[in-house]
Parts: sequence; C-alpha cells; structure tokens
Amino acid sequence: MSVNDVDGAETEDAGWEVEPGDESGAAVIATVGRQVRLWRESKGLRPVELGDRIGYGEDLVRKVERGVRIPRPEFLDRSDEVLGAGGLISAMKKDVEEVRYPKEVRNLAKLEAKAVEFSMYFNYSIHGLLQTEEFTWALLRTRRPAYGPEELERLVKARTARRAVLEKDPGPEFSFVQEEVTLRRPIGGRMVLRRQLERLLEVGELPNVEIQVMPTDRADHPGSGGLIELLKFGDGTAVGRSDGIFNGRPVHDPKRLRILELRHGIIRAQALTPGESRAFIEQVLGET
Repeated sequence: MSVNDVDGAETEDAGWEVEPGDESGAAVIATVGRQVRLWRESKGLRPVELGDRIGYGEDLVRKVERGVRIPRPEFLDRSDEVLGAGGLISAMKKDVEEVRYPKEVRNLAKLEAKAVEFSMYFNYSIHGLLQTEEFTWALLRTRRPAYGPEELERLVKARTARRAVLEKDPGPEFSFVQEEVTLRRPIGGRMVLRRQLERLLEVGELPNVEIQVMPTDRADHPGSGGLIELLKFGDGTAVGRSDGIFNGRPVHDPKRLRILELRHGIIRAQALTPGESRAFIEQVLGET
C-alpha cells in the first residue's frame, strides 16, 4: 500500500491545515503564503487564474496565501514556474517540509536526531522506527475515533520520515525489545505482517541495532507497566518515558531516569538474545 498523492484540481486536498497551537509552524506557513501572494500580484494574476495555471482550485490558493493551508511541494514548484520566481518559491519547500508534520512529532524527531543511544521496550505494537509504511497505515487505521484521510496521511508520512535516523552515518546505538504478541498480531492482514517481520530481520542486520523478543511465557518481568523509551545524548543528558510511571510524561531527572534504565535493563536480560530473537522472528515468519 502506498500513499496516494493527489494531482491537479480534482481535489482540494493539496496540503494540510496548520495544527492549532503550532505557533512556529503557523509563522512559517504564513510567510510562505505571503510570498506566493506577492509573486502572484506582481504578475497581475487573480487567485483563480493562478489556480487554473498550476492545476489547483481558487479556494486552495487563497488558503495557502492566508497561511491556513500547508502547501505540498508540487504546489510550490508549479507556482514558482508559472510566476517566474526563479526558484525562490521552490526554495521554501525545505521550510515547509519541517512544519508539515504535527508539532509533537517534529519535537520527537528533533530529539531522535540528536540521540546517540536508543533503548526501547514496546509491548503493544511494533516500534514506530521499525514499522513498514504499509504496517503504519494499517495500524493507524485501527485507532478510535478514526483519523480522517488527511490526518491519517499526515501521521503516516511523519512516522515514515522519522525512520531516517536508522540510516545516519555514524549511527546511534539502538536496543529494541518487542513483546512476542507484537510479532503475531496480524495488523493489516497476513501479507502486511509478513513484510513487517521481514523488515525486522533486515533492520536487525545493521551493526548498531539489536532487536530482542520478550517471550509471552515469561511469568515475571518488569514490562507489565507499559512501554519504556530512553534517549541518551552526546552531552551526557537523557530523556525517558514510560506508560506506567511518572504519569507517562517525559522525564529528565537522573533519579527517575535510573528507574527506567533499571527496568529496561532487567527486561533486556530476561528477553531472548539478539541471535535467539532473530531465529524466533524467522520462525514466526515461517508460520505466518
């Protein structure tokens, strides 16, 4: 399954609404919209005329110019070409790219980009950094209340973009522990799950990535409190979070971080080794 980008004036879904409360994102999109409007006016075109020439509706052009709609890259490229902006409008695609995702996701991505060590335990789903795009689509479609098509696409693209941290060179160190059930639940159907398991095996081959499986038959382990996420940075600082402690909020205090590290360390010790986990994933793949 792939993301179906729109093309032309068949639909007004040519971008996303600016998220409420996202002041920094709103400021960027307002600047982009203002530049589009100034270039359009300098050429003596009305919004409807620009829309006709670039293949989008008048309403969409007005929303972009008012800074309430985040334009897609092709909108900016076509506007640049029609308005003869010499690349100045297209150059704003980088700024738009950084604010097109929800603010919370952008903040998380910035933390992940700075981290030198990841320690993750997930007990209800495959970790987002390990997901295939089609698995992400299927997983987010299970949420209730359901996401609308626009928000769903936005969240899928945001999660997919975060995976770039796995390709950094030199890359951070990653430790993922997945509950066995997350490998067996057929989110999206059998073939989606098979490709997801193949993705785990592929990522597990990276020299800086360890993937471990916590078998369901473990009678006593400290993962019952929910997921654990720990990010460590080059300056010695860290941030962590867990569903079952500290109200699920991010923590920076060394004493609280030590509790999360202790729990994660015990979980890793009780899980299958990376080699055993790979064999286990291969077994589940063969059964799927």
